[in-house]
Amino acid sequence: MRNNTALVIGATGGIGGEVALALIAHGWQVRALTRDIASAKRRAPDFAVSWVQGDAMDRAAVVTAAQGAALIVHAANPPGYRDWDKLVVPMLDNTIAAARAAGARILFPGTIYNYGSDAFPVLREESPQNPTSRKGALRVAMEQRLKQAASEGVPVTIVRAGDFFGGHAGNNWFAQAMVKPGKPLAAIADIGTPGVGHAWAYLPDLAEAMVRLIERGEPAMFERFHFGGFWDADGAEMIAAIRRAAGRPALKVRRFPWALVVLASPFVRLFKEMREMGYLWREPLQLDNTRLVAALGSEPCTPIDVAVRRALESLGCLETRPAGTKSATARPALSGH
Repeated sequence: MRNNTALVIGATGGIGGEVALALIAHGWQVRALTRDIASAKRRAPDFAVSWVQGDAMDRAAVVTAAQGAALIVHAANPPGYRDWDKLVVPMLDNTIAAARAAGARILFPGTIYNYGSDAFPVLREESPQNPTSRKGALRVAMEQRLKQAASEGVPVTIVRAGDFFGGHAGNNWFAQAMVKPGKPLAAIADIGTPGVGHAWAYLPDLAEAMVRLIERGEPAMFERFHFGGFWDADGAEMIAAIRRAAGRPALKVRRFPWALVVLASPFVRLFKEMREMGYLWREPLQLDNTRLVAALGSEPCTPIDVAVRRALESLGCLETRPAGTKSATARPALSGH
């Protein structure tokens, strides 16, 4: 009988929460590591996981939480970019130690930060990883650690995607820059460069793909896959989808204030990170999902208008529903981490 126990580290974050939900839907027993169980339960009262108290920086706690697990989802992410350089690698090292002790596979969400413009416009699994930011360099170091761990007997699956949206995730460009959560849309911020394409990933689709990859046949000891997601070929299609979801074809579009971000970046941590990642919006960036489709047969794909409407509903950006009604896509609110 298959061992279907998984430990999710970062289950109250966007990608961690969505992968946990997808695992549950596939019949897995999910444990979720959290520093504060009471807070996690308040934030996600209907989240059907077994909460385990512990800190991703505490190796003994992670190893104990992973005992008997066949899979560890490493979605830990320091909130607000605080001490990223001091935390992300030690957290991953603890996950590797726990996976080695439990005989578990690590499932790791990759990012596009690993790449510089020399790899654009189409990113493939073998594309050179020459990052131009501090955050990108850390992500490359993390994947190198995972590859080394795989060579030592710890199986690893990395799934990379474009910019996240949907799935009740709030820490992304869609939720933090394009729209303003918590109130009906007044305008859309155009982040990119006119005519320049960009890759987006609807989190529920990405999470479903990740779980299907884990459940297929005989996965390799070390494997990377790219999730194609929604390719906005000219930088205007996501804006058009938001307008359609809101039912407002003439909804205002304003340029994102990149100049303000640059001026404030020495003083505001979030703006500093945005400035470093700005190059990803100035050049076309698409992920080649050929390998993923070969493995799964097809990539999970919610129609873009449906995905965007659900994302906006979860952020509270559409008109309030009549009393007594409920969104058909309602899920536990999972934000932060």
